[in-house]
Amino acid sequence: MSMDRILAEIRSFDGVAELAPTPGSEFPELAWGDHFFYYAPDGRIPPREQPYATIVTKNSPGDTESDLDHPDRWRLNIHVGTTAFSESTGENPRAEAAPRDYTAIGVVLPHPVYRRQGWVSIVNPDAGPPVFGLLRQAHADAKRRAELRKPSGSEPPRP
Repeated sequence: MSMDRILAEIRSFDGVAELAPTPGSEFPELAWGDHFFYYAPDGRIPPREQPYATIVTKNSPGDTESDLDHPDRWRLNIHVGTTAFSESTGENPRAEAAPRDYTAIGVVLPHPVYRRQGWVSIVNPDAGPPVFGLLRQAHADAKRRAELRKPSGSEPPRP
């Protein structure tokens, strides 16, 4: 599966903002080549918000179990929340992690580091309804959270 197909799908969502650090940018070298997706209809990356999906292309300190430091290996991570996490993995995100092969390709797995926060991960995922459905739901959830943070403007003016 091509990363380009996943990127095209995510980029088609309304109000998506993508952070994709490149060599020489202000971002740490560890993030170069990775992609971080936010709901931000104004196009600005929210300063105090986590992305709802990421694509990582290499191991990082404390996150090496997917063995991403080989050519053509990458991992899609999606914040799906408790319900979708359980539906996708058959597990409770807050339960103790069972031993597993995080190098498996195309399998929805609990994220090796952020499972307790409701994240799943897929190494070299197949594009299609299951993955796109999880991404669309994560985007919709991020949009809903952003709408809840907006000032309502419904209060009457003070005298």
